[in-house]
Amino acid sequence: MSTMLRSSGKSVTVWVLLAMIILGLGGYQVGNFSGGAQSIGAVGDSEITARDYSRALRQEINAVAAQMGRAPGMDEVRAMGLDQAVQAQLFNAAALSEQARMLELSVGDAEVSRQIRSARPFQGATGSFDRETYREVLRREGLSETEFETRLRADIARSILQGAVAGGAPAPAAFLDSYIAYLGETRDIAFAEIPETGISLPAPDEAALKAYYDAHPAEFTRPESREISYVWLTAEMLKDSVTIDESQLRATYDERKAEYVQPERRKLLKLVFPTMAEAQAGMAQIEAGEASLTDLAEARGLSAADIDLGEVSQDEIGGAAGEAIFAQTIPGVIGPYETDLGPALFKFDGITPSETTTFEEARDDIAAELAMDKARRMIGDMVSDLEDRLASGATLEDMVKETKMQPGKISMAADTREGIAAYDDFRTAAAKVSADDFPELLTLDDGGVFALRLDGVTAAAPIPFDQVRDKVAASWRAAEMVKAKQAKAEAAGAAVKAGKTLAEAGLAEKQAPALQRGGFVEGAPQRLSDTAFATAAGESAVLTEGEKVFVLVVRAVQPADMTDPDLVQLRKTFETRLGQMIGADLAAFYARAAQAEAGITLDSAMIAAVQAQFQ
Repeated sequence: MSTMLRSSGKSVTVWVLLAMIILGLGGYQVGNFSGGAQSIGAVGDSEITARDYSRALRQEINAVAAQMGRAPGMDEVRAMGLDQAVQAQLFNAAALSEQARMLELSVGDAEVSRQIRSARPFQGATGSFDRETYREVLRREGLSETEFETRLRADIARSILQGAVAGGAPAPAAFLDSYIAYLGETRDIAFAEIPETGISLPAPDEAALKAYYDAHPAEFTRPESREISYVWLTAEMLKDSVTIDESQLRATYDERKAEYVQPERRKLLKLVFPTMAEAQAGMAQIEAGEASLTDLAEARGLSAADIDLGEVSQDEIGGAAGEAIFAQTIPGVIGPYETDLGPALFKFDGITPSETTTFEEARDDIAAELAMDKARRMIGDMVSDLEDRLASGATLEDMVKETKMQPGKISMAADTREGIAAYDDFRTAAAKVSADDFPELLTLDDGGVFALRLDGVTAAAPIPFDQVRDKVAASWRAAEMVKAKQAKAEAAGAAVKAGKTLAEAGLAEKQAPALQRGGFVEGAPQRLSDTAFATAAGESAVLTEGEKVFVLVVRAVQPADMTDPDLVQLRKTFETRLGQMIGADLAAFYARAAQAEAGITLDSAMIAAVQAQFQ
């Protein structure tokens, strides 16, 4: 174990110690480490027990499990370095304990007693310290009062030492002020997109096009392709040969009748009152024009969204309320009516008429769906036979002759997506297959199956100029248009520097006053803020984003208002966090120095034994 063990500098405070002891190790299967004599190592005379290492490691594993949604295995724990981080934390804590011991730093019985008596886990039914509860908790953990109180006294002493080390280095004020001033600075800017209007490009001659073609070989190169032969079978291929019994179609329609027969629905708001009298009083306010249903809801701390039922049927409302609401044809507020939740007022804003899809209208869709389902099952029944044929040496050509599988060929490049290449499963298999591989049956995500063979690889090669002349011409024009726009943007920037505005330069000027670092402006390029803060006041810059070109002018640089409440709060937050980081680093440096002074011993076998409990 290196004496340069690192940690975040956290100390094992009194409350953390109490929490660890009260939570215990229930179900963690670390009973083998209940004895205090077993340790994973020590700093000087301050030992780290196997039990403490197991507890701390379990705590870190649980934290990672909460993020991952599952408990990581020990191999993953080691790969993430969690075991080393826990050991570093414990050895740093032991180093501080050793320093506190050597300095004879301790606390009196009164402080230990106060800490124990104020700890909630040791309080009885009356809310005050209960000695029997205290003894029972320690007994369950296999600790005597003397052992626990000795550890508690040592932890308090270590906390005092760590606080003295970590608390003496506040965040530098000059650094904080500079950083907040940097963050709070703003820019007043104007910008405009350069339009194509008014830009005329000459027609390129053959020499210009060929020169552009030669200068951009990657753009006009046919990518490497893999020549693939394949056979496949999908439900779509079999569905036309599938027959569905008429009674099955009718039964399916009846099962899904709720999908095909939609009753009349009303768009409703519903506000429930504690009593009928309050509901009646609310209705009286609405009828008098003194309030709306939404006003009554807001007066009770509810929003319109809280009382919105959406579109509901009469059965969903039920009872007299449902009958009354669906008897109304004019939107408005009605009630109050008794409901399961109490007396309520209802407001309906619209009527959705009932809608019925007859069996005859739904028949073709149901038949197609059932045919696809049956075809997928048919393919599932064929899988074993198809696999056996391929395993016995059948070629793709044999499969076409002997089964229902259909053939195909495709040139697969990285961007090929047509036909069977639309399936991720096929693209993955096509990218991996080698000339030595025998075809095997693979599945598609829609229940289909396929097998493939690599026939060859066509190397990447330039596409002859004559075949891509039109593409070269279009690409040349786009590139020349960008250059022309950039020249126009630079001219506009020069005009602004001479005293004009972007609008006077003939552009559709947009302004963004008080632009913040990383700020977003509608209709602006993504790099607008970064470019603005890299440009001095009175200067301009040109931004190119694909084929779009913008000119940006920084009108003024506004220094941060250090009295702004948001910046004041940000400074306080950053001061606290930076101070904590500095303190943590100081504590870590101090612990490393203590380790070097006192020396470290390590029991690798015991560490391995503890970790084995987590396999």
